[in-house]
Amino acid sequence: MIIVLGSVIVEEAKVSEALEQSKMHVARSREEPGCISHAVYQDPEVKGKLVFVEKWQDQESLAQHFQVPASGEFVKSVSEYAVEPPSMSVFKAERVEM
Repeated sequence: MIIVLGSVIVEEAKVSEALEQSKMHVARSREEPGCISHAVYQDPEVKGKLVFVEKWQDQESLAQHFQVPASGEFVKSVSEYAVEPPSMSVFKAERVEM
């Protein structure tokens, strides 16, 4: 499984717009092959910070997601509201049964 953790801090005046765009991106991404889960959250401690948590079946599924034109358009659009560069980390993980 591939896990993606991303975040962006947007201008306070643009939070609602960025969140709405994020929700549309998340909903579209959930329909893509190999997407296990995809979500956006607002950080309660940092004004304007949106946090993305994604789980993908494999690296190939994630690579295909990055090739979807709407994904690139979403990143470009939300980046225009950013007060600092967005961040993203990608991890390869395996489930541990407890």
